[in-house]
Amino acid sequence: MQIKTKAIVISSLKYQEKSLIVKCFTLSDGLKSYFVRDAFSSRKSNQKIAYFQPLSILEIEAIHKNKGTLESFKEIKIASPFHSIHSDVVKSTIVMFVSEILNTSIQEEEKNEALFYFLETALTWLDNHHEISNFHLILLLEITKYLGFYPDTANMENRFFEMTEGVFSPFHAISSLTEHETILFKKLIDLKFDNNQKSFHVIERQLLLKILIDYYSFHLDGFRKPKSIEVLKEVFS
Repeated sequence: MQIKTKAIVISSLKYQEKSLIVKCFTLSDGLKSYFVRDAFSSRKSNQKIAYFQPLSILEIEAIHKNKGTLESFKEIKIASPFHSIHSDVVKSTIVMFVSEILNTSIQEEEKNEALFYFLETALTWLDNHHEISNFHLILLLEITKYLGFYPDTANMENRFFEMTEGVFSPFHAISSLTEHETILFKKLIDLKFDNNQKSFHVIERQLLLKILIDYYSFHLDGFRKPKSIEVLKEVFS
């Protein structure tokens, strides 16, 4: 089946000497993997490889056989050119981290248009703003809405957040955050991208990052801690 759709690049892996395997989150079909033959061998290879930087937003025409095998591109172009994401060291580190998160979080080959549009909007915001210290924290929390485990905020007045059930409780259980951690988590829930990005100190930001990674681990089978997390901590230290 030939399709035309937008796609967000999740990862690209070199295959043998000249080719790539590219995983994309597509608007039309959710997660898809593509084989790019001779990505490193033509005169235009640099241009070709540039399409597949983490979280690039593409417009693609592709052949989808839908047989669980690698699909193939027919045409590729950049849908939304980024001006700063891949040249700014802090933004590119965030993007590397988020792409790793998505790589282990989006696990089913089914479309999720709401998540796609959210990611597209969030990446455009990141590309156009400079105060971005809390971006990755807000993004990780917001993504849980689309993956089905956003915290239940019905009883936010309670003192403890229980991680496995995703609820606020008056009682402290083994899998609960401490009272201090819960206060920080509540503060994060109330934040939006356009809020003051200096809402947290460095140590608080690192603690929230750990909480979010743990929260993902509780709710997603096979979730792996991103390798780039240490680099992310370094750029925000």
